[in-house]
Amino acid sequence: MHTALTMPAKAYVRRRKQLMDMAGGDAIVIVPSAHELIRSRDTHYPFRQDSDLSYLTGFPEPDSVLVLVPGRKHGETLLFCRERDAEREAWDGPRYGPENAVDAFGLDDAYPITDLDDILPGLLEGRTRVYYHFGRDTDFDLKLIGWVNRVREMVRQGAQPPHEFLVLGHLLDELRLFKDRDELRFMQRAADISVLAHEAAMRAARPGMREYELQAEVEAVFRRFDAEPAYGSIVGAGSNACVLHYRANNAASRDGDLVLIDAGAEYRGYAADITRTFPINGRFSPAQRALHDLVGAAQAAALAQARPGLPYEAGHLAAVETLTEGLLRLGLLKGKLERNLADGSYRRFYRHKTGHWLGLDVHDVGEYRIDGESRLLEPGMVFTIEPGLYVSADDTTVEPKWRGIGIRTEDDVVIGKEGCEVLTDKLARSADEIEALMGQRRAA
Repeated sequence: MHTALTMPAKAYVRRRKQLMDMAGGDAIVIVPSAHELIRSRDTHYPFRQDSDLSYLTGFPEPDSVLVLVPGRKHGETLLFCRERDAEREAWDGPRYGPENAVDAFGLDDAYPITDLDDILPGLLEGRTRVYYHFGRDTDFDLKLIGWVNRVREMVRQGAQPPHEFLVLGHLLDELRLFKDRDELRFMQRAADISVLAHEAAMRAARPGMREYELQAEVEAVFRRFDAEPAYGSIVGAGSNACVLHYRANNAASRDGDLVLIDAGAEYRGYAADITRTFPINGRFSPAQRALHDLVGAAQAAALAQARPGLPYEAGHLAAVETLTEGLLRLGLLKGKLERNLADGSYRRFYRHKTGHWLGLDVHDVGEYRIDGESRLLEPGMVFTIEPGLYVSADDTTVEPKWRGIGIRTEDDVVIGKEGCEVLTDKLARSADEIEALMGQRRAA
């Protein structure tokens, strides 16, 4: 896993061409980079490139803008970026500069970012439609309005300003929803690293450990394999597991606690997203095992619906039915199955959906519904399947043995031609598998 994966240049060329074909010959597409963000005073957060710019170019620097001008004789793919600057580069590291960007990223042309103001109005002229992420970056929105107005001022001289302004997401989100072969290699790498990280935490687990110590085990593996956290790792011991986006990660675990770890690596921009719940002492209690088995059964039910041609929502509905059935059987809910499903009484114990798209963003882009209907699954879609159960520590309506138990089991799935493939399949999932994995540390 130490050999770095590289995205072939032709993958970016293909995506840009697909996007330009979708946009049409009279359109212009404008994709600005992310900004560097201040963390405190003069210290910045680590820079993370805008996912769309990454997807279309792989260009890693801030202060850059990609402009696609389909059918333009003097070049269709243009990048504006920072110029080389020996003084700044001595502080912050090398830059590509316009002169190196063209070859490095397979572009038609590149210009200094300072020339954007002079050049962009001319590129807008004669185009009827502008595709851009309106409303994300107010400063850039205002600049774009200014450039369009400059073209409008020249109408008497025969200039043709664009008159349609369209949300870029409509086109680009659909492209990004379907992962190509190259992307799936990166996603598999992110998944493999994440599996090793979760195994490391389970092997290290001992009663009394702090949540952040387990977080350190996980994130050390991410870094060891040239990845980083795709999102803030969640490590919740005991009833902290019932907080869906728990972030404190500073409590001590107690003997008899379950620990929920929701953590995924980001490799070259691509995210994995895994959750496992395990006993800090290596053995599930009967009550913990009963709920863990139920979540596992719900996950299996959802996984059986991960096939091309089925609605995305089918997995969630299958998980909900399995969970509700089990909660009735175990006595956490009362009454008839139909009635409980109809009034959504499971929501007391299961508040979220059973998954989300996954890719360059953890909660990746793409519509879940089309014309009000759940969209049908197609090959190349990647998503998580993550049912859970969360019993509040002060829920006096259930027997004491269930209280304070939070469990989630989450894996990453890609739809294939026939069924699906679980990218994170190598990681222990059932109570027996988890106990066996944790037992290895004692033997050692």
